[in-house]
Amino acid sequence: MKKILIANRGEIAVRVIRACAEAGHHSIAVYADQDADAMHVRLADEAAGLGGTTAATTYLSIDALLDAAKRTGADAVHPGYGFLSESAEFARAVEDAGLVWIGPAPASIEALGDKMTARRIAQRVGAPLAAGTDQPLAGPAEAVAFAEQHGLPIAIKAAFGGGGRGLKVVRELAEVADAFDAATREAIAAFGRGECFVERFLESPRHIEVQVLGDGRGTVVVVGDRDCSMQRRNQKLIEEAPAPGLTEEQRSLIHQASREICAEVQYRGAGTVEFLLAADGTISFLEVNTRLQVEHPVTEEVTGVDLVREQFRIAFGEGMSISATPAPVGHAFEFRINAEDPGRGFLPSPGLVETLRVPGGPGVRWDSGIEAGDVVQPAFDSMIAKLIVHAGTRDDALVRARRALRELMVEGPSTVIPFDRLALDEEAFATATFAVHTQWIESTLLPRLEPQLRPAPLADAALQRFPVEIDGRRVMLGLPLTLLAGFGQGATVGSDAPGPDLRELRAPAPGTIVRWLVEEGAEVAEGTPVAVIDAMKMETTVAAHRAGTLSARADVGSAVMADGLLAVIL
Repeated sequence: MKKILIANRGEIAVRVIRACAEAGHHSIAVYADQDADAMHVRLADEAAGLGGTTAATTYLSIDALLDAAKRTGADAVHPGYGFLSESAEFARAVEDAGLVWIGPAPASIEALGDKMTARRIAQRVGAPLAAGTDQPLAGPAEAVAFAEQHGLPIAIKAAFGGGGRGLKVVRELAEVADAFDAATREAIAAFGRGECFVERFLESPRHIEVQVLGDGRGTVVVVGDRDCSMQRRNQKLIEEAPAPGLTEEQRSLIHQASREICAEVQYRGAGTVEFLLAADGTISFLEVNTRLQVEHPVTEEVTGVDLVREQFRIAFGEGMSISATPAPVGHAFEFRINAEDPGRGFLPSPGLVETLRVPGGPGVRWDSGIEAGDVVQPAFDSMIAKLIVHAGTRDDALVRARRALRELMVEGPSTVIPFDRLALDEEAFATATFAVHTQWIESTLLPRLEPQLRPAPLADAALQRFPVEIDGRRVMLGLPLTLLAGFGQGATVGSDAPGPDLRELRAPAPGTIVRWLVEEGAEVAEGTPVAVIDAMKMETTVAAHRAGTLSARADVGSAVMADGLLAVIL
């Protein structure tokens, strides 16, 4: 039995915990203060606290994670997705500590995680590519020069990014410099590095990806392909497998390119090679994600391959269980059930999940890290769960998905469920023509979505720590502040609250102030963009709610809650 520490949280931590149980391994969860009673902590064989409330001090802290591994006697580390899953530094630190890293070799992560190096590898093996730079941009002027030479639109991308963060699509030359600055800021905030490159943006493209497994010795097997075109803010909402509407020539091209790109670096473990498919049939290599993808269940459903178990097998030297691409059986969809309000531009909506009714029946899978009574935490990702449906054909899977979404009920935070139900009845998505693309949601569906009621504000989730003695041994005891308040420690006395002040500009979602777009004391018109906040990993622009003179009430870098005071406009 191996003791596997899962350096992650939420849904993916639960997914790996379940795979550990079925493979006979011992699972170790880690948690930030606000996750002390989270589902992944409750399900794991044991759990270790990381002693903090932010991503930087917990799930992104290599020192804290390695300390947890040492304290618990872990043999191996599974990074899940997000956070440090694509960090070569973390992978190397894990291996240097004498632990098994359940993922690609650090050198492979470095080669493929740097999108410019990955482009050079793709060029070397003859993969299809759009025009772009293979060196970091020195500044916004180089991005402008590229746009003048190659034309618009262009995409400015974080070299070490992923998940849509640090990615800006620009269609106006005057906006290129600001987009470069925004992409750099997002990249630094999300990945700790701000290098960006630029490439021609294929207008209205589909997003196609290929799932691979590698043994680390040059053998790479393609498990299948997926379509992930249903996106908002360059992040996926609905995925499906196999990718519909591909010709045999197109499928063969992307499968072969994926194998050759990954074989070039002797890829080890699970990974995904991504491509864009333009309306005119042009295919361009996009990037390689050197980890398990959020959408891996749709490939599992149509191939019968347990990708997490395959990760275990490869990491522990047992080899892959498959040697060739399995023929897909039927069709599968995945719906990311996020705590976001589509009617407010998919603004994050963290909060208490008061009621949760999960769909069931044949061909329905529910992957979640949340149960009724749990909280979608504002400091982390907005995902509540993933709903996966599988049936014999794409049409049958659509029917099953409609049924499952009718059964699904989440009360508390706003969710994307109304959007999912609407999307399934759209002809462009539901018919065989499959006319959606990566901007289709924002250009077509977003104007028709109604705002939802906002959830109640969350109480402080931090723990108050006290030294206590247990059996003669001094340990630290952590108690929630809300519990202490119930004992009279820091409890507040209610009062008659005044009515809302119409002069106050308040935050549309919890987050951190990235920058002010206007100077203190500036005259602004209603609708003028005045501030940018980073809300659950994405930048959101805040506009003035009225005309007048702006007086800031929060500094750059400060955290604000939903409806927190940003400024007063007099």
